[in-house]
Amino acid sequence: MATGNSGFSAAGLSRLRETLAGHVESKRIPGLVALVSRGDGEAHVEALGTMRHEGGAAMARDTIFRMASVSKPVTMAAAMVLLDECRMRLDDPVDEWLPELADRKVLKRPDGPLDETVPARRPITVRDLLTCTFGLGVDFELMVSPIRTATFEATDYSIASGLAPHQDEWMRKLGELPLQYQPGERWQYDLASEVTGVLVSRIADRPLEEFLRERVLDPLGMQDTGFHVPAAKIDRLPPQYGPDPVTGEFHVWDEAEGGRLSSPPEFQGAGGGLASTVDDYHAYFRMLLNGGVHNGRRILSRAAVELMTTNRLSPELLAARTAMYRSVAHYSPGMGQHGGWGFGMAVRTFRGDYAPVGQFGWDGGTGTTAYADPASGITGILFTQVGLSNQNSPRLIHDFWATLYQAADE
Repeated sequence: MATGNSGFSAAGLSRLRETLAGHVESKRIPGLVALVSRGDGEAHVEALGTMRHEGGAAMARDTIFRMASVSKPVTMAAAMVLLDECRMRLDDPVDEWLPELADRKVLKRPDGPLDETVPARRPITVRDLLTCTFGLGVDFELMVSPIRTATFEATDYSIASGLAPHQDEWMRKLGELPLQYQPGERWQYDLASEVTGVLVSRIADRPLEEFLRERVLDPLGMQDTGFHVPAAKIDRLPPQYGPDPVTGEFHVWDEAEGGRLSSPPEFQGAGGGLASTVDDYHAYFRMLLNGGVHNGRRILSRAAVELMTTNRLSPELLAARTAMYRSVAHYSPGMGQHGGWGFGMAVRTFRGDYAPVGQFGWDGGTGTTAYADPASGITGILFTQVGLSNQNSPRLIHDFWATLYQAADE
C-alpha cells in the first residue's frame, strides 16, 4: 500500500502491518481495521482478516464496528455543545433536568448495606457527571458489594442482559438507589456517561442521537455513526465475539442481522451504544486536534476541546483512579494506565508506555481503541470484533500502539 506523505516511515508502516497481521494469522483475532495519521499527512489504513472467525467476507475500510466505551469521547461532544451555548453550566445542580437524582442519600460505607445512609452533602452537578464523580459507577476495587449488585440489576443493558428500557424508566430505577460516595468524592467508571446522555436529551428536548447528529455527526460527515445500523448497511457489520476466557473458543455475543444494532434502541446509551467506522472516528479526533474546527467549520469551541482533552481530576481523585486501574492492569495490558480523565475520555498524565503525556482517547470492551496525541499529531484507531473476555484483544491493542509510535518518522 502506498504511504504517500503520511508522516510515518515506510519501514515503520510495514512493521505495523506485520504486527497486526500476526494477530490475525494466529486465529485469535478474525479481522481488524486500523487507521493511523499524523498531522495533515495522508491517513494509512490496514484492513486485515475476515468478518467472521470461520471466514467469509473480508474486512474493509468501511466495515462498521460496535464502539462500546469508545462511544464516550464522541457522545460527550453533545454535552460540550450545550456548555458552549450556556444552556447548562458546569456547576449547575442537575435536579432541574434530572429530578430522579435530587435529594440523594449516600451509603455510610461504600461497601455497606443499602439501608445505612446519610444525606448527600450537596446536589449532584453537571461537573460531577462530566468527570464521572457523581457518586455511582463501576469501582474496580469494590466489585463485590451490595450497591454494585443493585446498580447492575437496575441499570445494566449489556448484550447478555437484554435491551434497556426507555430513558425515563432507566432513570427511575437509578433514582431508587443510594449513592456509593458523596458527589465529587470518587472517580467511578461508566455510569456517569449514560446519565450525561439523558441530561443532554432532556435539555435539548429531543433524542440524544438527533441532537448529536445535527450538531456533531453530520457536520463532520460521520454518516456511518449512530445507535443502530440501517438495513442497507447491516452487511458491513460483523458479529461480535466474546472468546471463552479459558479455551479461547469464539462465542457470538451479538449477530448483525436481527441483533441489537439492527433496529433503533429504546435507550440511546451515550456510554457505549454507538457503531461507527475508522474514517468517521478519524474525522472526529482530527477535529479535536484542530481545536474544534473541521474543514473550516467550528464544531466546538477551542476551550470546550481543551476541557475535554486535559485532565480534570484533582490530585486526590487522580491518585485514586490510578490505583484503581493498577489493581486490574493484569487483565488488560496497558489499558486504563493513563492517570488522568478529561470529559468523556482518558488523558495521559504520566508516561507509562509508548504514548506520551497529553495523549487522549479511550478503549472499548468490544475490542476498539481510538486516541490522538497533540504533541506529535498522531491519531490511531483500531477496531476489531473480538471483545475483552480474554487477553487477545488487549494484547493486539497494546502491540498496535507500541508499533505505531515506533513508525513515527522523525
